[in-house]
Amino acid sequence: MSTIEQSIDVAVPVRTAYDQWTQFEEFPRFMEGVDRIEQVTPTRTHWKTSIAGVHREFDAEISEQLPDERIAWHSTGGARQAGVVTFHRIDPSTTRVMLQMEFAPDGVAEQVGDKLHLVESRVKGDLKRFKEYIEGRPEPSGAWRGEVPQDPTG
Repeated sequence: MSTIEQSIDVAVPVRTAYDQWTQFEEFPRFMEGVDRIEQVTPTRTHWKTSIAGVHREFDAEISEQLPDERIAWHSTGGARQAGVVTFHRIDPSTTRVMLQMEFAPDGVAEQVGDKLHLVESRVKGDLKRFKEYIEGRPEPSGAWRGEVPQDPTG
């Protein structure tokens, strides 16, 4: 498994950053290579991606969600990945968004891309685009304020 850790400061309050991040179907607007995300249930999403000509589909399950603090997930089929995004109040109008992700490169092309830090560069770019996206909006496009407690067995 490979690990990526990136963060970015956004000029919006924690609640605004968090609320926008819960709008998974909006991710294609700022995440390169993400074609479509369908919110199947409050805790399950279905992803369609196209990266370097490789098309993938997989499901992801939210394993923990605490409003204004964190969202953790893991894939349940297809591409193996897991991660957590956390939201940290810097001041009333600034939030640090921190993303930690683990993934298993599949095939030679993905392994080479991983060695060249292409996924890390893509994540860094996605966070910059999220910053532009959220700072350019008067308010988030929606919010899901539900809580998903961490499974103590998992």
